[in-house]
Amino acid sequence: MRGWVDSREPVLASVISLTRELADPVRLTALQLLSAEGPHTLTQLADALGVSAPRIGNHLARLRSSGLVTVEHTGRHAVYQVASPRLSEVLTALAYYAHADLAVRPDRRSTPDDVAHTCYDHAAGLLGVAVFSGLIERGALRPPDGRDSNLELGSDPSLFTELGIDPALVDARRRKLATACLDRVHRLPHLGGALGKSVLDALIARGLVEARGGTRELTVTAEGATRLPALLPAFSLP
Repeated sequence: MRGWVDSREPVLASVISLTRELADPVRLTALQLLSAEGPHTLTQLADALGVSAPRIGNHLARLRSSGLVTVEHTGRHAVYQVASPRLSEVLTALAYYAHADLAVRPDRRSTPDDVAHTCYDHAAGLLGVAVFSGLIERGALRPPDGRDSNLELGSDPSLFTELGIDPALVDARRRKLATACLDRVHRLPHLGGALGKSVLDALIARGLVEARGGTRELTVTAEGATRLPALLPAFSLP
């Protein structure tokens, strides 16, 4: 029988292998993007991460050899995706752990961008992440599994109703209905697509959030500071 700390023990070896790959910022971010947003080409990943194609290519080759990503060749493009949807659970847990660690560090103060801003036409920052996690936990959306960029609606739309929208009435003819978009600040998904825009529009219309024209700034109003934490347990102002 192998000992507790024998690196050949299968579960221990698997965990060590995973954490070794996650220890690099390029590989970690690539896995976070693929897990949250679905398949990407090498060029898309290079553009998103702001690194050269050869550099991301080397990291993707390593992730393939470790069994964390797979690749499918479509015409001239190599499309990468996570090998297992369970990886999303691991990355999400690590991000939440990191946030808990930040909360007790006096050297790290929250900024307005941490709390709320726009990403294209939907909410990002803590507000966007809290909307997304609330919709998943309440069963209004199915969690991303890294296999597709589209998100499926869940069986309980009640939180959408409480946020002020009816998904059935959202116009998604020209864009995807719902997507996960990895939040650059919090490293957790926020809601994109037509539903993401509709949620932000509803929060602004109800006076819970104010947008500053011509900027990405979002300000939580006094009413929002009171009502949003009741709607979204994961949201609180610093």
